[in-house]
Amino acid sequence: MRIGTGYDVHRLAAGRRLIIGGAEIPFDKGLLGHSDADVLSHAIMDALLGAAALGDIGTHFPDNDPAYQGISSIILLEQTGRLLEEHLFFVENIDATVIAQAPRLRPFIEAMRENIAKALGIAVTQINIKATTEEGLGFTGNGEGIAAQAICLLATPVNSGDNNDAGCAGCQGCQGCPRM
Repeated sequence: MRIGTGYDVHRLAAGRRLIIGGAEIPFDKGLLGHSDADVLSHAIMDALLGAAALGDIGTHFPDNDPAYQGISSIILLEQTGRLLEEHLFFVENIDATVIAQAPRLRPFIEAMRENIAKALGIAVTQINIKATTEEGLGFTGNGEGIAAQAICLLATPVNSGDNNDAGCAGCQGCQGCPRM
């Protein structure tokens, strides 16, 4: 088992769509960033990559690469999921929190869970998302930006050694194993 944490923050800006967890949320501002600036997806990607010791999102999807300009973070999350599979890691669960004074996110949580589950090829029941405010304190409380934090647990196949390409010696067929 491997544990990873992730954190991301983006400034709110006029003229941008607000995308969180792959869900478009009606609001007068959106998050500013090179991609769609989806703080939740970014925090989850960093948690997953960290648990697998595969660096961070800046390593795999640099913000100075034109290929990622305006890209959907859900697409980047799908690519992160494929990278985990290539290294024989399986997502056990993800628990995440979005910190925003506004807008109210509760109506969009289930759509976020579904988007993330679909992108990673896992069950919705493996993902928990919460939203909270900071009671008017700090940059999120002042409405300057939105933050997200995530923690995840990854599993590896039994008897897989160091999970390199030699992997799975004596494997009994782990659920979801790409080698089966």
